[in-house]
Amino acid sequence: MKKIIFAIFFFASCEKGLSDLNINGTNSTSLDPALLLNQAIINTSFPVKSLVFDIGVVQQMISPNGGVLAGANFNQDSRDITTQPLWTAYYQSVIKNTYDALTRSKDLPNRSNMYNMARIYQTYVFMILTDEYGDIPYTDGGAGLVKGALFPKYDRQQDIYPLLIQELTEAAAALNTTAVIETGDILYAGNVDKWKKFANSLLLRAGMRLSKVDPTQAQSIVQAAVAGGVITANADNAYIRHDANYTQPIGNTLNGGEAANFYLAKPFADQLKNTADPRLTAIAIRYVGATSGAGQTVAVGTTDPTKQIGMPIGNDNGTIVAAAAADGLASFYDYSQVDRRRMLKISSPVFLVTAAQTNLLLAEARFQGWINTGSAAQYFADGISAHMDQMVVYDMNSAVSTAARDTYIAANPLTAGNELEQINTQYWIASFLNGPEAFANFRRSGFPTLTPNPYGQPNNPDVPNGTFIRRLTYPTSELSVNSENVNEAISRQGPDKLSTRIWWDKQ
Repeated sequence: MKKIIFAIFFFASCEKGLSDLNINGTNSTSLDPALLLNQAIINTSFPVKSLVFDIGVVQQMISPNGGVLAGANFNQDSRDITTQPLWTAYYQSVIKNTYDALTRSKDLPNRSNMYNMARIYQTYVFMILTDEYGDIPYTDGGAGLVKGALFPKYDRQQDIYPLLIQELTEAAAALNTTAVIETGDILYAGNVDKWKKFANSLLLRAGMRLSKVDPTQAQSIVQAAVAGGVITANADNAYIRHDANYTQPIGNTLNGGEAANFYLAKPFADQLKNTADPRLTAIAIRYVGATSGAGQTVAVGTTDPTKQIGMPIGNDNGTIVAAAAADGLASFYDYSQVDRRRMLKISSPVFLVTAAQTNLLLAEARFQGWINTGSAAQYFADGISAHMDQMVVYDMNSAVSTAARDTYIAANPLTAGNELEQINTQYWIASFLNGPEAFANFRRSGFPTLTPNPYGQPNNPDVPNGTFIRRLTYPTSELSVNSENVNEAISRQGPDKLSTRIWWDKQ
């Protein structure tokens, strides 16, 4: 569509005279910013690289295969492998569109809600980028076409976070139910109240990210977010819908050539299995006796939670054979997977910010004494309940019954002395398939308690023995094309390695 609009604009300009080509000649003024925002939202669905790294780092899903799939399970930096990194996916297909939407709507009085919705969404995406990489182009990010910033400078993460917080605060306050309602947006259909809750839930997230580096500031931000109103019910969840035309990237991959290559990691499967968590039945399938991908048929598939076996981390094609034999399996194809016919279809949703996550953050904030409403125990229970109820959105056959949900919650209350571990372990579960958020909260909180991946130790140059991956490294394109600016960022942040901690990730 964009090419067609450009062509129309070009020929119209020619009829007026060559001098007119100097006026916004590469950027049509007629394109509705709502289309740009929607394009950004669609393209935010987490790429396969997030499965390879984020989800692998937190030991939820792994692959024993190398090549383009080598990543967290191999403690290996695969920035040069062809799988598109989150950096490229977001800067090229998301930030470019949100920036363009902001530029087009900023000076239009009747599009004030659109402008502020785009501010909120762009802030969400920038938060993911800086949480994944640390220092990033923020001020110049997306400004290449409009301002000619072809070699964007990198901002320090400690300078970016106050700007993210400011954007969320101002944009949420500026949204107005008496202004034009942007019904065309695919996230909330312009619902101002839901957009405000989305913004404040992101603000809550941002505040909690600062819990180690500045607890006082963190508390203030959390209080402001709660006062503004956050997402506490599934009806307000921010998630991306997919269909046959706009397919879910990870679901598309796991229903295609990589169907037999990814498995539930043992720490995640064991957490659910050992606590009789009904979400295991909703998520997992095991193709009993399979000796190849072709053997993973519906006929031998079971969702029985007692029969699920997670794949141990840190194995490759060679060592996984012995591991599977030790587990009494026919082959590694016999390990449990996420059910691609229910949870990871090509049309499966991608959840960005949910009531489950927000309630669990509120539980931690209440435990810390940062807010005085509700109780930590109730927020904790509400977070678990919300995530179990959320499962039905993936597929009717992934629904968790009310009885199973309530039985689990009653058997797993918040207990004194274990609050932070329990809350953040549940956050890990509630963020399943949201790799960037699971990865960020694991680094922030230190929970769940996981054993470092042993692969390639003790002499791995990227990840020292006994440690975890702490960030993603900058793509080769930045190192080769924008070298001066990226090298400046590296000089102040630390080596461009998987093990370098970002600003808010303190021990």
